Amino acid sequence: MDHAEEFAAGWVKAWNEHDLDALLAHFAEHVTFTSPVAARLLDGSDGVVRGKAALRAYWEEGLRRMPDLRFDIVGTYVGVNTLVINYRNQNGGLVNEVLTFDGPLVVEGHGTYLPA
Repeated sequence: MDHAEEFAAGWVKAWNEHDLDALLAHFAEHVTFTSPVAARLLDGSDGVVRGKAALRAYWEEGLRRMPDLRFDIVGTYVGVNTLVINYRNQNGGLVNEVLTFDGPLVVEGHGTYLPA
């Protein structure tokens, strides 16, 4: 992943500006995203979000409920077609976003958190 640092910089900028169009431009239409936060925010959700439109709806709801959302990148980790962005959220919590790419687009993502 030659563009890992560039991707992470754009990712955090888009999140901090709450610019979902810029953020979603990097995700495939058929993306699958999992997160325990999705399980809490989306009624009847099992924490799995399928498709770009559903991912937008999830993130819109998250921003509506957390208007002070802000991320600070702690580190990025590169694998084979995979990028992990370790960041601190607006509450000081450490989170990892694990993203799998098919070419330039994210096809699978996972929000992972420290156990309570």
